[in-house]
Amino acid sequence: MILETFPVGALDCNCTIVGDEATGEAIVVDGGDGVDEVVARLKRHGLRATALVHTHAHIDHIREVGRLRELTRGRALLHPADLPLYRTLAAQAGWLGLTPPPVVALDGDLKQGDRITIGGGIALDVLHTPGHTPGSVCFAVMQGDGASAATTLLTGDTLFAGSIGRWDLGGTSMEDIVASIHRRLLDYPDATAVVPGHGPFTSIGRERSSNPFLVGAP
Repeated sequence: MILETFPVGALDCNCTIVGDEATGEAIVVDGGDGVDEVVARLKRHGLRATALVHTHAHIDHIREVGRLRELTRGRALLHPADLPLYRTLAAQAGWLGLTPPPVVALDGDLKQGDRITIGGGIALDVLHTPGHTPGSVCFAVMQGDGASAATTLLTGDTLFAGSIGRWDLGGTSMEDIVASIHRRLLDYPDATAVVPGHGPFTSIGRERSSNPFLVGAP
C-alpha cells in the first residue's frame, strides 16, 4: 500500500494519497487545493485516482475539485450535510482574498458506514463525525479485514494533535465534535496513527491520554 501525506495550498492542508501498487488505483483525500501537486505525485507513483474524497467542504480542502476531477477522472464525493457549505465557496474565497473557484456538481455522497475500495484489500471506511461542520467525516485506512486492519485515521479538521477542530463556524457545537470523536474515533487501538487536516501527526493513544478536550470528557 502507498500512503503518502503532504501539505497543499496556502493553509497547508494535509492531502493524502492512498494507493494500491498492484492495480495502480488510488484514492485522494482532501486534494482540492493542491491539484498540480496531487497530479504530479499520482504520476510519480504510477497511480490513477478512482475517487476524490473530502473530509468537509471548507475551501482549503475542496477548492478546485472540479479541475482535479478533469485531470484524474476520479469521482468527487462529499457528505451531503456539507453540500450547503460547498455552495458557499465564492464567499469563502472572498474571506481569504482568493479568486472564487467554480462550484461543480459532485458525483456522489459519503455516508457513515460506506467503504471505498481499491485493489484487492485496501479501503477507506467512512466515519461521519459532525462537529467542525455538519458533514465532516473521517476515514479509516483499512488493509485487510477486522477492526485491527485500520492502520491510520485521516481525521480532517475534527481531531488534531493536542486539540480539536473549531466548532463555532455554523451549525455545530463543541459538544457535537467531542461526542463525534468519542463515538467514532476513540474505539480504535492506541497505536492507530492519526493524520489530521493540518499540522503534525499523532496517535489515538496520545490523544486519548493527553488531549485536553478529551481527557475526562464523558
